[in-house]
Amino acid sequence: MAQQAGTRNRPLSPHLQIWRWGPGMLSSILHRATGIGASVGILVLAWWLGALVAGPAAYARFADLADSPIGILVLIGISYSVIAHAVTGIRHFVLDTGAGYELQQNKLWANISTALGVILTAVFWAALLLR
Repeated sequence: MAQQAGTRNRPLSPHLQIWRWGPGMLSSILHRATGIGASVGILVLAWWLGALVAGPAAYARFADLADSPIGILVLIGISYSVIAHAVTGIRHFVLDTGAGYELQQNKLWANISTALGVILTAVFWAALLLR
């Protein structure tokens, strides 16, 4: 196919090479990733419930694993996923109404929602560990 005068060979759709990373993009990607993490959390919840029903020995095995350093790390990751997904979900809901697309406002709320996921997870675990 012949190229017309004055045109360049450009991609037909945007590619990652031309996008600059920003708070909105980070928030959106984290929303997707935490959705996957929250889905993993549902499997762990089902495992916990199954161990609870299966009897004391099965529950003790689950509790031992959950109380190990790796188990606690997984539980922190799951709780972060659920909390951060909820916070960024609220941000996406507001965007779906048509509000918050102004550049400065979008950056502000993307930064707030990203930080709030971390802060609320830390508060949740501090409350669990300090009780």
